[in-house]
Amino acid sequence: MLVFVGLPLFFMELAFGQFASLGPITIWRVSPIFKGLGFAMVIVSALIGLYYNVIIAYCLFYFFSSMTLTLPWVTCDNEWNTPSCVVYSSNQNGNVSNLTDYMTTTERQMTTNITAIPSGEPANKTYSPSEEYFNNYVLGLTSGMDEPGGLKWQLTLCLLLAWCIVFFVLIRGIKSLGKVVYFTAIFPYILLTVLLVRGATLPGSLEGIKYYVTPNWERLSDSTVWSDAAVQIFYSLSACSGGLIAMASFNKFNNNCLRDALLVPFINCGTSIYSGFVIFSVLGFMAHERGVDVKDVATGGPGLTFVVYPEGLAKMPAAPMWAILFFFMMITLGFSSQFSIMETVISSIMDEFSDVLRAKKLNGYLFRIAVCFVFFLLGIPMTLKSGLYLLNIVDTYVGGFPLLFVGLFECIAINWVYGYGRFAEDISMMLGSKPNIYWKVTWCGISPFIMLGTIVFKAWQYEDVTLGSYHYPGWALALGWLICLFPIVIIPGWIGVRLIFYGGLSGLQKSIKPRKDWGPANPENRTGRYSKPDENMPPAYGGGHVNYAMDSERF
Repeated sequence: MLVFVGLPLFFMELAFGQFASLGPITIWRVSPIFKGLGFAMVIVSALIGLYYNVIIAYCLFYFFSSMTLTLPWVTCDNEWNTPSCVVYSSNQNGNVSNLTDYMTTTERQMTTNITAIPSGEPANKTYSPSEEYFNNYVLGLTSGMDEPGGLKWQLTLCLLLAWCIVFFVLIRGIKSLGKVVYFTAIFPYILLTVLLVRGATLPGSLEGIKYYVTPNWERLSDSTVWSDAAVQIFYSLSACSGGLIAMASFNKFNNNCLRDALLVPFINCGTSIYSGFVIFSVLGFMAHERGVDVKDVATGGPGLTFVVYPEGLAKMPAAPMWAILFFFMMITLGFSSQFSIMETVISSIMDEFSDVLRAKKLNGYLFRIAVCFVFFLLGIPMTLKSGLYLLNIVDTYVGGFPLLFVGLFECIAINWVYGYGRFAEDISMMLGSKPNIYWKVTWCGISPFIMLGTIVFKAWQYEDVTLGSYHYPGWALALGWLICLFPIVIIPGWIGVRLIFYGGLSGLQKSIKPRKDWGPANPENRTGRYSKPDENMPPAYGGGHVNYAMDSERF
């Protein structure tokens, strides 16, 4: 996926954004009929940013909760625990010590109904202290989406804090973001290394690492594996969500984006692999403590970050210190992505409506405040006691089909409609040479073919989303599909609107062809076929960055 999808898409979007110095919406002057692709990208980024900050709020909650002498998810004698709470002893026989024995009969009766058992869970199932802390105390998880429950005000306040941090970092746009990411991008590597050294010294860590590096070839026939691999590539590289185009638009015209495209993806994927060693060294330690296989403690989703790994940290000496370091690392990693995601959304909208939002600095500040506040309000339902169910729905349906469809149509629009030949000449203007045969073959054939195959394979093996043993009701699944289809439908929807406004099929050629003002933003870079001056060229703003959004041919 990295070689045949990740790298090609990364370089394509970097070169695309750098050449025109435009955001993901306004850049479709290259082929106006595909402007819906830009809207789809921004919508995907907005949906990701919406729930991503909720996950950061979880990390903030755990970060503050770790500032104590004894971690609150160590024992079963807390007010949120139930008689089903079990602490695993440090032995190799798989025996457990049920600390609810310390509770009186009255206390058991009082805690039995703290949290309803999710639908599908056996009544006699046991839970670890970290599970009950996350489900009962942090979330107050209800039995399903049909039971919304009340607001978890602690999570809501953490969410508010997260959005305040996002606003103050992005208050000046790319200028303030560029300074902050030096810290948020580098510091997690230091913490990862510290945690890896600590994890590697724990008993059983080697078994966890062996489990991590041993492939399971049977899973290759599962479409979910390929879809998850593609989504992981898209997320880690910020591909197909507008982020690469938006950030590349601020590069110098002759920046060596090919070098960046070769270095950054491998660094990203290397970081993911490196992080896996950190995680599985602790999972191996947990399996050693419980006397079970690593596969019995390994889990995915929120359970890994907020249940399994905290349980492993709790078993270490000086556990609060390691918990603080781990969740601070998660916070910095989360914000480093969230800042870029939200700047993509905000700057794209400001580019599209620059006559109003960029007319005065105050307008830009007020707009950024408004966006962060609206996103905070939209995220509040995910801080309800049933919020995790909604978060899982949004995460599942945003990260699959929408990104694959955007990537597929983007390859078609740039390399087939605009034309690989013209795109290669554009890159030659920046770098001094055209892309080699690898990029041509992947952009024009292999990458879109793999994405199309993944879409078909994923649709063929589709199964309704679940959360553990919980099965969503029909209306919740319908909500998920609406979220999924919203950015996808925008693409053909815009094509239809464009054709209606420009005379149907007779105006198709005009809608497909690049606009007259398409090309490099700054006049000194407009050479070759772009050298003819255009009296309709809009003026530059900022450091030569140009906005083409508002003109007589806005569609």
